Amino acid sequence: MIDEGEPFSGTAAVAAGLVTRHRLRHHFVRLHRDVYIARGVQPTPLLRAKAARLWAGSRGVLVGMSAAAVHGTRWLDATAPAELVRTGHVRSVPGIVVRKASCIETCTVDGMIVTTPAQTAFDLARRDDGLQRRVEVLDALCNATHLLVPEIETVAERNRGSRGISTVSRVLELVDGGAASPPETHTRLLLGRAGLPRPETQIEVLDGTDFVARADMGWKQWRVLVEYDGTHHWTDADQRTRDIDRYAGLSELGWTVIRVGADLLYRRPGVLVERVRSALRRAGESV
Repeated sequence: MIDEGEPFSGTAAVAAGLVTRHRLRHHFVRLHRDVYIARGVQPTPLLRAKAARLWAGSRGVLVGMSAAAVHGTRWLDATAPAELVRTGHVRSVPGIVVRKASCIETCTVDGMIVTTPAQTAFDLARRDDGLQRRVEVLDALCNATHLLVPEIETVAERNRGSRGISTVSRVLELVDGGAASPPETHTRLLLGRAGLPRPETQIEVLDGTDFVARADMGWKQWRVLVEYDGTHHWTDADQRTRDIDRYAGLSELGWTVIRVGADLLYRRPGVLVERVRSALRRAGESV
C-alpha cells in the first residue's frame, strides 16, 4: 500500500501493483520526473528532500536546507527548493537545486545520504543569507541534533579555502542551540546588539532540589529571565493558568521575568531592551 503522505516512484508503484496508471495520473501530483505525492498534501522541507532523493537515485547527496530538514531542523522555508549534489548530470530542475559533487562529510539517515550535521551547519553558515537568518537556522539545527559549535569549527578548519569562509566565524560566535524558536534567536541577538551581556539559554530553576521552571534565557547571577511567549501563551486558558503559577513561583524565589511577545519584539524592540537593561541594573549589573 502507498503511504499517500510520502513521495514515491510512480514506475515502482505501478510495477508493484500498488496503483494503476489511471489513478497515478488523476489522484496524485507529479513533483519531479517519476516522483509523485498524493493530491492535497502540502510539501514540507522534509518531503521535498525525500522527493529529491527519489529523483536523484543513488547518485544524489542531500545538502543545505534539505540536509537540515532530514536532521530534524524546524522553522525552514517550506517553499524553498530541495538541494543536493550529484555526480554526472548536474543541471538543476524545477524544485531542485543541483550542484556538482564535492568533498563533503556524509552520513545516512532513514536510508538517505545527507551531509553530517556539522558539515550541513558549515555549509549553511557560508551562505549569502543575512547574518540573523543564518544564525536562526543554525540555532534550530543545533537544537535538533545537539550539535556543538566546536564540531562545526572543526569542519571549517578543514575547509579554510572554501567560498564564504570569512563570515563563518562571526556566525558561529552567535549560535546557541538552546534557542527553541526563531523569535528566541531574534530576542537573544537583539539583546546582544544592544550591548547587554550574552544570556545563557534553557536555564533550569530549582527550589532546593525541586524543579520549578525552565526559562528560555537569562542570567543566573542576576536572577533575571527573559521568556518569549508564543500566541498559545495568550490564547490557551490552560496555558495561561500554568504560566500564572509558574511566574508566581519564580517571583517568590527572587527571579525577575521579562515576558516577550511578537508585538514587543518586532514593533517595540527598544522598549524590550530597556526593560531588560533596567532589570539587570536593579539586580546590580552595570549595563
